[in-house]
Amino acid sequence: MQLAAMIVNFIYAIIGGLLTLFFMYIGYRIFDKLTAFNTSEELAKDNRAVGMVVLGIFVGVGIAIGLVIGLGLN
Repeated sequence: MQLAAMIVNFIYAIIGGLLTLFFMYIGYRIFDKLTAFNTSEELAKDNRAVGMVVLGIFVGVGIAIGLVIGLGLN
């Protein structure tokens, strides 16, 4: 019985990780559409300010989705 619970939790972790990556991508694309500049080009030019904003988006979305998934498992 313990093995079944471990497998189910592993599957939940994989699905949660994939969902988090998906929402991070969506957040990045929304940020890219809302700004007047191309985020990818600015990151390629080593614009650290844009990099910090993208970092903030990724961390924020990751924490939010992680909490939602974590609370959903309980």
